[in-house]
Amino acid sequence: MELEFLGTGAGVPAKHRNVSGLALKLLDERNAIWLFDCGEGTQMQILRTNIKPRKIEKIFISHLHGDHIFGLPGLLSSRSFQGGEEPIELYGPSGLENYVRTSLQVTKTHLSYPLHFIELNEGVIFEDKQFMVECMLLEHGVESYGFRVKEADHEGMLQVDKLSKLGIPAGPIYGKLKKGQKVTLSDGQIVDGRDFVGESKKGRIVTIFGDTRYTSKSASFAKNSNVIVHESTFNKNEAKLAKAYFHSTTHQAATIAKEARAKKLMLTHISARYLAKEAKELEEEAREVFPNTQIAKDFDIVDIPFS
Repeated sequence: MELEFLGTGAGVPAKHRNVSGLALKLLDERNAIWLFDCGEGTQMQILRTNIKPRKIEKIFISHLHGDHIFGLPGLLSSRSFQGGEEPIELYGPSGLENYVRTSLQVTKTHLSYPLHFIELNEGVIFEDKQFMVECMLLEHGVESYGFRVKEADHEGMLQVDKLSKLGIPAGPIYGKLKKGQKVTLSDGQIVDGRDFVGESKKGRIVTIFGDTRYTSKSASFAKNSNVIVHESTFNKNEAKLAKAYFHSTTHQAATIAKEARAKKLMLTHISARYLAKEAKELEEEAREVFPNTQIAKDFDIVDIPFS
């Protein structure tokens, strides 16, 4: 499981930061990619990565501001031209379907695959045996959401090599041992399955916030996240501006990570006025509150290990 940042800038693209786009790469888990927001130029950013558009399975749109959706029609069109045939699920606020279908209709674009739209409401919006996705309404002046992706726990693996070395034959017996049961072999030997099952692994949690000003409920939503991705449009001294423009400061984002007991905080949605030195200062500000903070740059890849 990895995060790859395709755009880390705020409302206006800059030479060093494109507008919002983020890929959650689940290639080992389900051979798929989930995209979060799709600002203008996202497909051009993808061309500079190893991401294959045909592997994009779901797209989550936090809100309908242009810097988060203007790249969507183009990406969907190119995916079709490149031979994509698998359907895509698009999760977003009311109005997303109208925007996408109107764009495709006006440009006479015909896709080679179906689109399935899911309108966002707070709560669980997707769940299968591997993952659950919840969303929470934020404070941004327009309908804007945060997403919590929770992976199911991994059961311990049966240590087949260890069993083979002891001469324990493969077959239905392995299924019983995998369940931790005790099995009596033909020679009378009793084998305890618990001795041959590796440790289970706690599922990972990634919380990705759309644009928002500080709200205390965000920490509860992001509780125990392995990684939190949060906007940081303003520095620590600009709290009044951040509130007026429905955005967040470095200290506010870091406070959420600290209260959520997260393991890592990635700051994004960085204003174009912050260049390399100034962006580093934003990172240092956040670290005053939450030490394991990193300012995301376009094309950064963040591995999400098991705890």
